[in-house]
Amino acid sequence: MMNGKMSQLWDTKTRDDEWWSSFVTAPLALIANYAVVDVPWITPNRITAASFLVAVLSIFCILIGGYGNFIAAAILIHLSHVLDCMDGQMARYRKVSSPVGSYYDRLTDQVQVTLWFGAIGYAAYAQTLSVVPVFLALIGIAFYGLRGYVKYIAIQIETARNPDYPAAMADLNHVKPTAGFGFGLRANLSWFFREQHKIVFADEGVFIFILSAALVLDQITAMLWVFAASQLFWGIYWSVKQGMNINANRQFPIQK
Repeated sequence: MMNGKMSQLWDTKTRDDEWWSSFVTAPLALIANYAVVDVPWITPNRITAASFLVAVLSIFCILIGGYGNFIAAAILIHLSHVLDCMDGQMARYRKVSSPVGSYYDRLTDQVQVTLWFGAIGYAAYAQTLSVVPVFLALIGIAFYGLRGYVKYIAIQIETARNPDYPAAMADLNHVKPTAGFGFGLRANLSWFFREQHKIVFADEGVFIFILSAALVLDQITAMLWVFAASQLFWGIYWSVKQGMNINANRQFPIQK
């Protein structure tokens, strides 16, 4: 039954997803998965690889330049992200999720963001003959990487203090569904409007939107200012925040 299968697929959607992923690329991934999730030779790891290859194609389109290639890149970026949502959904639906699959999925995500904005920096330089866009891309990439790095450091330090820390954080991060199949129109509309505040977090889901919008509108230098400013802010914010959290629990000795 269609509703039964789609309901099972909906349960695989990340509960606290990123902004654009939440109501655009993840739902598109669910629709695509409905068609292919039972095809044996299509596996989550192959979808991860396909997502990365499509992202690389989009990067070449950006580097080649020209408005037609920018439009193609915007489409490919969205396709890559839909595939990126599909692999995790499929793994959870089939109950074949693995640490290795999760590792490569997150690794390729990080590489894609770096390559996308490196390519955009080059394209903006080719348009303006100014090194400012390249510098903006560098700032954005560096502080986006810092956001993940301080999270890694904090987890490592807190786990050294308390081996149960990761499990405790996983319990705290568990989000109960508030929308989707089995919920009424009012609940779904409420969920939709609550999701909109996530745009200010400037995470990967936001990148997909601003990258594609900047390419379609041919405003890549302006987008790089937004990217650099947002990542600079959030990189510093989370660095200070994690440092304060660690300091608040400093009564426990830390082994180097």
